[in-house]
Amino acid sequence: MTIHIGLIGGGNISVTHARAAAAIGDLKVSAVYGVNQEKVHCLCREFGGQPYHDFRAFLAHRPMDMVIIGSPSGLHAEQGIAAARQALHVLVEKPIDTTTQRADALITACAKSKVKLGVVFQDRFKPDVRRMKQLISDGALGRVLLADARVKWYRPPEYYEDSRWRGTSALDGGGALMNQGIHTVDLLLWLLGDVVSLRARTATVLHEIETEDTALALLEFASGAMGVLEATTAVYPGYPRRLELTGTEGTIVLVHDRIIVADLKRRLPDVISREISREPGDENASSSSPVVTDCRGHQSAIEDFIRAIQDDSAPACDGREGRRSVALIESIYRASRTPELSMRVS
Repeated sequence: MTIHIGLIGGGNISVTHARAAAAIGDLKVSAVYGVNQEKVHCLCREFGGQPYHDFRAFLAHRPMDMVIIGSPSGLHAEQGIAAARQALHVLVEKPIDTTTQRADALITACAKSKVKLGVVFQDRFKPDVRRMKQLISDGALGRVLLADARVKWYRPPEYYEDSRWRGTSALDGGGALMNQGIHTVDLLLWLLGDVVSLRARTATVLHEIETEDTALALLEFASGAMGVLEATTAVYPGYPRRLELTGTEGTIVLVHDRIIVADLKRRLPDVISREISREPGDENASSSSPVVTDCRGHQSAIEDFIRAIQDDSAPACDGREGRRSVALIESIYRASRTPELSMRVS
């Protein structure tokens, strides 16, 4: 059965959604909505679908079974709620929205309309990221002691200057942490569980924007593990994300979504050793460019969401899972206003 999708947004990430959708069988772009007519028409010419510049008319288009939201972050909940009220399933690009209050409103609306809600955190589908989670679950690391997460990326001034919403409080909800670092925040929560207390500092050290371009946080997890998180768009020329996890049984290092070190006290089974980094890693130059050239992760996220619709099951990252990263970032922002104090995370 063909699933008909509507794309909300005409920018770079909506192009990624369209390319990922085109690689999936039995999936068809039915309609595209956006405020930039040229971009919307260009998307439709390349991937099909009816162009719309009136949101209500777009939501009334049929056939359409689901929407993928790629608009500015601060519009995600508002547009998702409107789609849910039209009985459309909602897959939203990260973050679910920029506040937990709006995230909760979207979660409630989708539950009330009995439609699926998912959030695109494509890193959860990367092969070595999933292997890292499996190794933790299997006890290969023992009790996790330390986490060191570094997102030392670079965005040139025009990245913000040429956008009406990036780096703004209203539509971006934050800067380097809410936009770029949120993928790593999600992974830390997914791999290690909830954070119970933290200290933080944010600053705008390079760019002329409303929000932070640099954020630092010391994290204490409910498990007892301690963590350090760095997220910035001010480090030229930009370096691949690095995540180091150390436990009582060894250390695993992930760089650019590939395991480069697995120094463990116990020998891994040969099948796992051969699998680690055997597949080609993420080819996106995320550390220095927002352009997504490798959309395999997004394709996996969309495929997972379609399975959830067809099987009436929960997507890998549903609304409540997607809310967790926003809640932690809100706590980091609050703590950054009093960096000398440790803040409990509710």
